[in-house]
Amino acid sequence: MALQLWETLKESITAYTGLSPATFFTVLALGLTLYYVVSSLFGSSDGGRVHDRSRGFEEQMEPLPPPVQLGEITDEELKLYDGSNSEKPLLMAIKGQIYDITQSRMFYGPGGPYALFAGKDASRALAKMSFEDKDLNGDLTGLGVFEMEALQDWEYKFMSKYVKVGTVKATVPVTDGATQSEATDASPSDATTPVEDAAEDHVAKPVEDGPETAAPKETEETTIAAADVDVEKKE
Repeated sequence: MALQLWETLKESITAYTGLSPATFFTVLALGLTLYYVVSSLFGSSDGGRVHDRSRGFEEQMEPLPPPVQLGEITDEELKLYDGSNSEKPLLMAIKGQIYDITQSRMFYGPGGPYALFAGKDASRALAKMSFEDKDLNGDLTGLGVFEMEALQDWEYKFMSKYVKVGTVKATVPVTDGATQSEATDASPSDATTPVEDAAEDHVAKPVEDGPETAAPKETEETTIAAADVDVEKKE
């Protein structure tokens, strides 16, 4: 049985390759030897590169520390989490809500395509798909319907993928409030001053004008009495 298979194999080799079985197997052995020699020459360098890549990938896949809840922080404090310090988490805010985006450092970290959004409330920039510095803030004034819808999509994505760790403290203009309070406090005093002055004038005037108004009355009565006496004398 084995001899029949061997004879059949030899006939097939001769029919398909045009070579004798001995020549065919010799060529096959030389090809395998050449393959192993070439792979041994280039295998060491490629193997080192593959090993370095795998080690780098393993380093990137190290478990991240759990997100730390920060509570309410200011815009200036948020800037400290822009990825420049590798020991701090990478944070970004949308509509005042801060998210830990450390797991996407390759996109939002230094050198990434969206690195300028990190450490900021980038709501306006995301809504307008803008990379300009003037839009890197949370001001939504003047945005259109489609821009607000785009921002909503970004917010849904962040809510489903990242952990919320805090909020951005809203800034209140202190100057206007102080001025308004000062004006409010000043108004009652200013309003009462004329009333007090008028009251003082009203009380003081009769005292000052009393003697002056009484003298003419006495003079008028005296004049009338004298006139009556003269008339009687004439009669």
